[in-house]
Amino acid sequence: MKRKVKLWTAKTAMYAALLAYVVFLAFPLVWLLSTALKPNSEIYSRWPTLIPKHPTWSHFATAFGEQNLLLGIANSLKIGVLSSVIVLLLAVPCAYALVRYRTFVNKAVMGWVLVSQLFPSILIIIPLFLVLRNLALTNTHTGITLVYTVWSLPFVLWMMRGYINGIPIELEEAAFVDGAGRWQVLSKVVFPLLLPGIVASGLFAFVSAWNEFFFALVLLKTPSLTTLPVYLSRFTGSEGMTRLGPLAASCLVATLPTLVVFAFLQKGLISGLMSGAVKQ
Repeated sequence: MKRKVKLWTAKTAMYAALLAYVVFLAFPLVWLLSTALKPNSEIYSRWPTLIPKHPTWSHFATAFGEQNLLLGIANSLKIGVLSSVIVLLLAVPCAYALVRYRTFVNKAVMGWVLVSQLFPSILIIIPLFLVLRNLALTNTHTGITLVYTVWSLPFVLWMMRGYINGIPIELEEAAFVDGAGRWQVLSKVVFPLLLPGIVASGLFAFVSAWNEFFFALVLLKTPSLTTLPVYLSRFTGSEGMTRLGPLAASCLVATLPTLVVFAFLQKGLISGLMSGAVKQ
């Protein structure tokens, strides 16, 4: 009886901790929704409440009326998807080669990858702008996509290196002994086990490009090419006064695509964990 009580207490504490963690993660999104639905009198009230007393959709109308948010979402989605795909196409084979073929050159490459993360973006923006201008890639989606690819590649490469390190090389050797070729080993043994890492790394690259503001502000000048974060910055006035209602509505709309992408790609995380060497 005492054992059952202890087990029930442990499960209750675990579920309570999980519930508290979910509430902690969801609270900013809930508060964002609450602010987007409140009239200005409630937003700037001395004692704001979580549930709006007089909900209104006027902030959404203002946000979409003043800024072309749909175009900004389309631009950010296009750039984010392209840059994440290119990053994965480069990072996965490079990380595999760096892990499986250990040479002095590979160690030097990984050292440079770590050093490259120390440079702040503001330090390289001028030479980067000059390079893109000489290549006629400023104020283009091609140029900003290349910038995001180069900017995310070192960290994604480091992430993929960790995932590949976690795959025992004995699995590949056993497949070679059974007569499998290199491409069969990669496609039927390595790739299924690596799928969760590919999905996680792709999400990181996409979210980095989706949220990036500084490069987009400097390199994109045509309004029709502007990304969503630049549109959101326009709800801050020249005097520094922020219109919280339209900004909250816009940020809520900007959050939804990333949630949809995560919900779509999370199946890859689960399927990759359930497949691999045992299944083969």
